[in-house]
Order: sequence, then structure tokens, then C-alpha cells
Amino acid sequence: MAPAEISSVFAPTGAAKTTLVKTRSWWLRARAGSISFEGRRIDDKPAHARAGLGIAHVLERRRLFPFLSVHDNVLLGAHNARARPHREETLARLEALLPLLKARRSQLAHTLSGGEQQMVAIARGLMARPKLLMIDEPFLGLAPRMVEEIGELVRRIRDQQGISILFIEQNVELSLRLADRGVVLESGRTVLSGPAAELLRSAEVKRIFLGEFA
Repeated sequence: MAPAEISSVFAPTGAAKTTLVKTRSWWLRARAGSISFEGRRIDDKPAHARAGLGIAHVLERRRLFPFLSVHDNVLLGAHNARARPHREETLARLEALLPLLKARRSQLAHTLSGGEQQMVAIARGLMARPKLLMIDEPFLGLAPRMVEEIGELVRRIRDQQGISILFIEQNVELSLRLADRGVVLESGRTVLSGPAAELLRSAEVKRIFLGEFA
């Protein structure tokens, strides 16, 4: 990935999309091959060490602590040694980026809507001060209006904070309209990749995912 780039990974169900991001953040250990970040091998680095290098992972279905406040959930993202000294500075920047964090500061996470929870989960990932933010299914189960808002938030993160974003998404057209670059997986292997605009016009992508034939 290039710096400050939005990349989307999409594939048929069961093609190892979530496995890809979990092995990169060490939720799962890779059985073969290698994993590199910024030109260095990180295969042997545990999850906390990868967070310290600048990799953050927003899990599918948000996974907030339901009975903690919005504020407490967000602060938990700054646990790694790289982020902890800058916690207040980072929080102030995120509250400017995402006013919801300040407006709902003391509200318990489980009382938020699904879209609001997703925003809090993304903010928690950003508290780690990542260079790469990985988001698994950010639009899952959300209303169209909230999908638009989170898509716009992803763009602002790239443009205002210079963070690279890798996200997993089932909706091919939505993901390619948001991303700069797309990657198509099949059985855990890359079968297509390139600029999102080109993949959006690709007859092969349409054939595989949209039921259209060139």
C-alpha cells in the first residue's frame, strides 16, 4: 500500500478476507509465507508489538465494551507505549474529527446505534496513532445514511491525518467507489488488483461479483 491510500479487499464469502487482516494484526498466526510492514518482516512480532509499529485493527461488528462509556472505550485504544504519551492530544484531535465522541462522551456504548458504535470503534483504532488502520466490514448492517457518513469519515481520516486504510467489504461497488485501490481474493489468493476505478469497470469483477458477463 502507498502512504495515505484507501485499499479495499473483497472476495466471495469464505475466501479468507477476515483471515487476511487477522494474520496481519496477529489475531491468527500465519501458517506459511511472510508478513512485512514498511519493508521489514513482522512474522515473529506479537499483537502488541505490531500495534507499537503502527498497525491498528477495527474488528468486525465493532466489539466495543458495552457497559463502558464512549470516552472509556476510545481511551482503551491508546494502550500501546507508542500512543500512551500522546493520549490527550490524540483524543482532542479525534473529537474535532468526530464530534460524536464529545457529544456522547459519558453515554454507555451499548445504547448507541450500530453506526455510532462503528464510529466509536474506528476512533478507538485511531487512538493507537496508526500508520495503517484495518477495518473489517465497516458498513455491515448499517442504514444507507450511516454508510455515507462512515464512508466520508474514512476519506477524512486519509486526507486530514495521512493514515493508510485497508478495509474489508462485501459490497463491491460501494467499496470500489470509496477506495483508491482494490484487491480481489479467491481461496486466499490475490486474483486481481489495481486502481479501484479500473476494477469498477472490469468485466471480470462484474462477472464474479455482479452476475454480469463481458
